Amino acid sequence: MKYRVVQWSTGNVGRHAIAGIDAHPELELAGVWVSSPEKAGKDAGELAGLGRELGVIASNDTDALLALEPDCVVYTAMADDRLMEALEDLKRILRAGINVVSSSPVFLQFPDGVVPPEVSGPVREAAADGGASLWVNGVDPGFANDWLPLVLSGICERIDQVRCLEILDYATYNNRKVLFDIMGFGKPIEETPLLLQPGVLGLAWGSVVRQLAAGLDVELDGVEESFERLPAPETFQIPAGTIAGGTAAALRFEVRGIRGGRAVCVLEHVTRLRPDLGPDWPQPAGQGCYRVEITGEPNYTLDLRLLGSDGDHNTAGLKATAMRLVNAIPAVVAAAPGLLTALDLPLITGRGMVSR
Repeated sequence: MKYRVVQWSTGNVGRHAIAGIDAHPELELAGVWVSSPEKAGKDAGELAGLGRELGVIASNDTDALLALEPDCVVYTAMADDRLMEALEDLKRILRAGINVVSSSPVFLQFPDGVVPPEVSGPVREAAADGGASLWVNGVDPGFANDWLPLVLSGICERIDQVRCLEILDYATYNNRKVLFDIMGFGKPIEETPLLLQPGVLGLAWGSVVRQLAAGLDVELDGVEESFERLPAPETFQIPAGTIAGGTAAALRFEVRGIRGGRAVCVLEHVTRLRPDLGPDWPQPAGQGCYRVEITGEPNYTLDLRLLGSDGDHNTAGLKATAMRLVNAIPAVVAAAPGLLTALDLPLITGRGMVSR
């Protein structure tokens, strides 16, 4: 049996998802949704940059794609600047009885305690009405701070703190909206971008520390957040645009789960646009990495180094997000209807993906 899949969007993550669906022996690409008229009518293989046609033509007709009655939709449309629209998309797909694996909105990875019930409740109701499941995940929020640290915790005698870090140079992440408009790079330091507005870090990554705490059977007293930014020493260029001297060029933030007055579960991001920025901040293994540090008995440091076959670590991060979703499709389709978390699913592997 093959699971029929519709890919929803063909951007930075979506094009990798198409490649992953095509490569997966248990999946069949049934349709592709695109937002722009320019992409509608093009072959999925072309949109994914595969250099060959897949025989699946992209469409911006939502009704026609839902009428295909696929087993699952891989939803990778950006939600950061269109949150309500994304929630409506997900509810519509779920009510149609179609399972969804999604990279956004990220707070749905583990919404309890992160957003009020009136936000997550309608999504749960839509899943119940359609008898379908939704699983939101990726690499971060996702694998790098759910199963990766939880597996490492299994060889501990005592845990004082679990810290999950993303340490990446974002210079080659060619998404101007994310880098400039949401993260505030290339903007005056005194301006507060969307990501750093009060409560936004906790909304985006509070799900990480709360899910991690739940996996460790720890009840948190609360969640705190903090950040630090550094300016560019002079003007330089990245693929997404110009970073003027004196504008924001590096960002470090933490979201901390607090228990008994101390941080027990911590999510930390160290984001640079040049490797020489913030020399006293944590440095990556290789070109970029996800790191898990467990303080306790014993102490552990685990580095997951990223590198795409094109030599770019950011390509690897996008591919990891896409494949975390694609490889989970059989498990999500088999799961009971509802809003799922990583704690609800079995260990997801690359079964069937070894090259032959």
